[in-house]
Amino acid sequence: MLALGIETSCDETSVALVDDAGRILANVIASQAQAHALYGGVVPEVAARAHLENLPGTFEEALRRAGVKLEDVALVGATAGPGLIGALLVGLSAAKAIAFARGLPLVPVNHLEGHLFSPYLRENGEPALPVVYPFHGLVVSGGHAELVRVEKDRITPLARTRDDAPGEAFDKVARRAGLGYPGGPIIDRIAARGDGSRFPLPVGRPADGSDDFSFSGLKTAMLREFEKRSVDGSPADPDLLSADLVDLFASFQRAVVSALSERVETVHAREGIRRLALSGGVAANSELRASLAEWGRVESVPVLLPDRSFTTDNAAMIAWAGLLRFRQEGSRDFVGVNARSRWPLGT
Repeated sequence: MLALGIETSCDETSVALVDDAGRILANVIASQAQAHALYGGVVPEVAARAHLENLPGTFEEALRRAGVKLEDVALVGATAGPGLIGALLVGLSAAKAIAFARGLPLVPVNHLEGHLFSPYLRENGEPALPVVYPFHGLVVSGGHAELVRVEKDRITPLARTRDDAPGEAFDKVARRAGLGYPGGPIIDRIAARGDGSRFPLPVGRPADGSDDFSFSGLKTAMLREFEKRSVDGSPADPDLLSADLVDLFASFQRAVVSALSERVETVHAREGIRRLALSGGVAANSELRASLAEWGRVESVPVLLPDRSFTTDNAAMIAWAGLLRFRQEGSRDFVGVNARSRWPLGT
């Protein structure tokens, strides 16, 4: 069964073709990063318009790279949420049209679920790793931080974002420092040459004592540190920062990683984690990958780290998640498939 995946939830237009063993025949991504860099973040109207322009060419290029025709496709999976409604409607409408015209099953995919299973995908045409249940998944991206328990027939949320997500905090801090967009890769590069233990920044928890994630306090603490140093958002060269600022950014990254790692440790102590899958855009962060890998080594817990090419939004993970969902539930009636700006995992 050859699955066509379409992803347009935010600022990447992507089309992929994946076979039933999880081999990626094509995974084409048209990034909008340059279009949004001027604004320091994603502009919904700009994103939707760019998806309309990019999707036809991305679709044709994916078929060409895979060496297949539309007639070879047996299943269509498309991101239906969460995300920007205007952006989602572009890809979901195209998926509905293709599925209707070809008489194919359509699977609406939760974007976060796509990330959740992306660590099982391999590059270079290799089949996906077997999905062994149960496992725990930590999805960390620009808009989300979710720690869940995954069983074959259900996904149970254990902790989720209360305010700013980690990727969002990276972007806002980088923008306020004049470092550009997206902020995560820039700060990761700066932190690599700094002392992350120098500044004791807050590792926040919600006031009610839950395991949910909270990064707004950390962001605010960084803005106050910037005020002390007269950092006003003027364009700055990441390679020419003072040693003091380099250490400050390293400490900020350390605080984000510590918050995520502590929740994993809390859940492991409470219910035991048999294996952990890290995913999402922030899963590309060097310190987070190293920290969780070391935790897994110490605790004898296998930790699945996604290839960095699968940490950004991409249609291969949507096609793969669509295949997995189809095997369990079949397809959905077209009338009941709608775009959803909010769609928590497990609902």
